[in-house]
Amino acid sequence: MKQVRPKKNLGQHFLTDLGIARRIADTVDAYPDIPVLEIGPGMGVMTQFLYPKDREFKCVEIDRESVAYLQEAFPRLQGGIIGDDFLRMDLNEVFDGRQFVLTGNYPYDISSQIFFKMLDNKELIPCCTGMIQREVALRIAASPGNKTYGILSVLIQAWYDTEYLFTVDEDVFNPPPKVKSAVIRMTRNQRTSLGCDWPLFRRIVKTVFNQRRKMLRVSLKPLFANDNMPSAEFFQHELMTRRPEQLTHEEFVLLTNMVAEVL
Repeated sequence: MKQVRPKKNLGQHFLTDLGIARRIADTVDAYPDIPVLEIGPGMGVMTQFLYPKDREFKCVEIDRESVAYLQEAFPRLQGGIIGDDFLRMDLNEVFDGRQFVLTGNYPYDISSQIFFKMLDNKELIPCCTGMIQREVALRIAASPGNKTYGILSVLIQAWYDTEYLFTVDEDVFNPPPKVKSAVIRMTRNQRTSLGCDWPLFRRIVKTVFNQRRKMLRVSLKPLFANDNMPSAEFFQHELMTRRPEQLTHEEFVLLTNMVAEVL
């Protein structure tokens, strides 16, 4: 069977270590009773450990060459191999509106977009696992006050408990990436509401971290039109002397409600 050539434009780095592939596949067992969707299976190094599990399984692959390879290598998966772009899919259609675990060896250049889509579909995805760039994994799992704490940390941790599971070295990929990778797991927490407007919360987090070195009294100002700037009293609140990386999730909720009152 002809091997698939890794394509740079798709950010493909094929995992070659079967032991690591099995360890990543087994991270989905945190939710053993619901279907699994794998993103970017490539030549199926993780797929071979995922589809034999006693549960419904599908995979989505944008690369036509990989889709053809998978169809030949895994004939039992006919109908379960989706040739599509995950970022453009309606996730309600994958398992007829049922919840599923998301997993994969995610392309580095779109991993953040994948997780933003996960957040948009958080009621469908109670658990997300997989391998990403180590730097991004550290960011997702970071705590307030940490220099890696940022947009992904706040938005994901609002809805998911995050676990940094293990690090993966460069030499187990073809071609080897220039950075280390890491395996993470994100599990939906018990929150059903943040206690604030979620779209505004998200907008505020992105706005203030765009100027993460500045105090909030400065980094918040782009949210307001010049003729609708809050009063001086608003900017005298204790939170305004802090930088975004110092705020907890609860403080971002407070900040969102403060902003909502003056917008």
